[in-house]
Amino acid sequence: MERYLLCAVLCLLGLGFMRTEAFEVTVKDESKTTCIYASMQVNFAVQYDTNNGTKRNTTFAAPDNVTTDGSRCGSSGVDPLLVVNFGNNHSWSVNFTSDSTVYRIGVIVFTYNTNDSTLFPDAKEKGLLTAVKSINDSIPMNTTYVCIHEEVLTTENVVQVYRNVTLLPYGQDAKKEFHCSADTPTPQPPTTHPVTTANVTVSPAPTTKPVDKPSIGHYNISRGNETCLLASMGLQLNATLLIDGKRVWTPININPNSTVSSGICSNGSALLRLSDSGATVVEFYFSIKEKNFYLKEVNVTLTNGSGISYITNSNLSLWEASMGYSYLCHKEQLITVSEDLSINTFDVRVQPFNVQNATYAIAEDCFADQNFTVPIVVGAALGVLVVLVMVAYFIGRRNRRSAGYEHF
Repeated sequence: MERYLLCAVLCLLGLGFMRTEAFEVTVKDESKTTCIYASMQVNFAVQYDTNNGTKRNTTFAAPDNVTTDGSRCGSSGVDPLLVVNFGNNHSWSVNFTSDSTVYRIGVIVFTYNTNDSTLFPDAKEKGLLTAVKSINDSIPMNTTYVCIHEEVLTTENVVQVYRNVTLLPYGQDAKKEFHCSADTPTPQPPTTHPVTTANVTVSPAPTTKPVDKPSIGHYNISRGNETCLLASMGLQLNATLLIDGKRVWTPININPNSTVSSGICSNGSALLRLSDSGATVVEFYFSIKEKNFYLKEVNVTLTNGSGISYITNSNLSLWEASMGYSYLCHKEQLITVSEDLSINTFDVRVQPFNVQNATYAIAEDCFADQNFTVPIVVGAALGVLVVLVMVAYFIGRRNRRSAGYEHF
């Protein structure tokens, strides 16, 4: 891959997709029964030649308003095909094959139109160009393919970045999920991946936190026409940023008024992505263990004049509550993402699974919110009562003995 295109891809990844559109489509057969379901976010980075002999790159996303003209459910001897059309004659497609036990994601074909002068200004070669990538991933039948984390496909002159992918062909009645390898990473300590580097000095962090408390934002994610994730919280990032050649401790409050939420819901995992003006992106990845859900991973993308940093901690076990309930914590909490970044959370309430009628279920309070005053008072009162009973017992026993001595 050309170095120029590589820089574009690094920026695309570091900015957390730069745009948050996600398309959701269904393909139906003649009886109006769904045979293919798909939802995903896709970003493209394309390098092309210009008329003056230089190379130029362009990055863009598949929007949420797409069509599926050209798609088919498949029949005997004909594979199912999903075609997604968008923009100025651009398209993306994937075919599926199957046998009695598995189905396969076959070949992905991305077609882009260099006659689109908005995306390809001064392009030397005009017309429809294609990038083809064979996948051949095998998924058990009656299982939904899910990939929440980033997957990158690279072909000559084109890089495709996928996230929040859900695929289900053949009109299956899926009860289980098959997750891509990116969704099950090997546990590792928090890491920071700066896109740019420089010789810097470190300024010590102040000993006090900023006075301003962040505003509480209310967010929801939908799957189809139903709300599948609810969240409300105030977020304050405390980061060490590169400013004028120095690493300076900087507080960043997430502003709900300029924050766009997106994400994905599935049976075993969920993602909430909050993008504040595109410069600060915070992702919360929830999972399930036994009968509880919990916050498993936090990813943060920070963009300033000195570059882009992607910080992640995928080894968390926070915000745990029983399935069918919501998690609630009014007290301030601290999430340590890395040595250079932490997140203070305020008035958190989340329910990433089993949302009914777009309404929170009964809340399970966090440990910090639990009021131990009453149990302590009751315990102390019981303790005093026990002491009084014991004292009365010994006094009574002593009086009986004295009375016995007087009798003799």
